[in-house]
Amino acid sequence: MSEKQDTKSRILDAAEKLFGLKGFDATSLRDITAEAQVNLAAVNYHFQSKDSLIDAVIARRIEPVNRRRMEMLDAAGSHPNLKQILTAFLAPVLDQDLGSVVPLLGRMMSDPTQFVEKVFRKHLAQISQRFQEALQEQLPELAPAELLWRTHFTVGVMTHLMSLSQVLPALTGGLCDISDRQALIERVVTFAAAGYRARAAEPALTEGKG
Repeated sequence: MSEKQDTKSRILDAAEKLFGLKGFDATSLRDITAEAQVNLAAVNYHFQSKDSLIDAVIARRIEPVNRRRMEMLDAAGSHPNLKQILTAFLAPVLDQDLGSVVPLLGRMMSDPTQFVEKVFRKHLAQISQRFQEALQEQLPELAPAELLWRTHFTVGVMTHLMSLSQVLPALTGGLCDISDRQALIERVVTFAAAGYRARAAEPALTEGKG
């Protein structure tokens, strides 16, 4: 690794650590330069601004996952089945070092406005659309809104596993072991697929109507 690349990686590592611990707004560039043991000029050279650095930290985690998602979805052919779609969506996330991304994930999810602006619109919107189209083709009987609900429930399962990955064995007396990632992915995909295939619930009647 070149000296410039090493400096850039140290800045990214330090920023990710501090953003996870303190949040985006509470972390200053001075905090990051002290943690990375670099000067402010190095941060400005590689990232120009704090917003650009935040985006780079998020992209470093999300973009490899998105590339793998698209590779798996494309490899499944032009008409992937439900299990293939869900595996392509979930496996690239659950197959990584979950503990290393938890602090940053927690910070991203704790501020809905920042999540929408800094994460979803920049890094997830196009991926989400591609997967929704694939799911709709496999589940044409589901209304678009119902399909989106089920996708949000599935994302909830995924983020729950990520956030509790380090304590899940203790919470379950060792019965739920995530060290076998392939088994974990199979379980989550099977669970999610059953949810997508379930009969749509009837909307509750508004009180006083019907």
